[in-house]
Amino acid sequence: MFAKFARVLVVLAGIVAARQGVLAQDNIPFVPSPMYVVQKMIEVAEIKKGDILYDMGSGDGRIVIEAAKKYGIRGVGIDLNAELVAKARESALKEGVAHLVEFRAQDGLTVDISEATVVTLYMFKWFNNALRPKLQQLKPGSRVVAHDFDIDDWKPTRIEYITRPAEDSSDYAESRTLYIWRVGEAPRCRRKKI
Repeated sequence: MFAKFARVLVVLAGIVAARQGVLAQDNIPFVPSPMYVVQKMIEVAEIKKGDILYDMGSGDGRIVIEAAKKYGIRGVGIDLNAELVAKARESALKEGVAHLVEFRAQDGLTVDISEATVVTLYMFKWFNNALRPKLQQLKPGSRVVAHDFDIDDWKPTRIEYITRPAEDSSDYAESRTLYIWRVGEAPRCRRKKI
């Protein structure tokens, strides 16, 4: 009797925890990465022919679309906000890459990312930490690039600091940090300022 009761409590606790994760994600604001950061993110990801990029919290789709335009690779954008997903799909059509990319209104913590060879993140640290087990199970050599928020207990392969271009005076033009991991590789030398 007690064992059944304990199992019911565990199941209920799991449901509550999962729901809290979704609620927490509902509170993640859309803050687009500036284009100079997007371009640097896809550059440091060392994208090559045949790569499949997943952008978690893809917002308006700018990272996926830019990578498809520049490298001709497939990309998948994941975002909970259905309006942003619709906007991303429209942008992909307008930019001529709709045949290479897809955008899904899904929970980034539950989606299957196993086919990804590149994953980009501009999410809060708690989200990155929750996604870490899936990221670490990607194929060896897969790249993960996180904008401004690292991942606890997983040392990046390298860290790059980006200073804003002199001609960019926008509100979002402050310096940024990129954390880069290569799945299965140990951290290399430290930091590089760009």
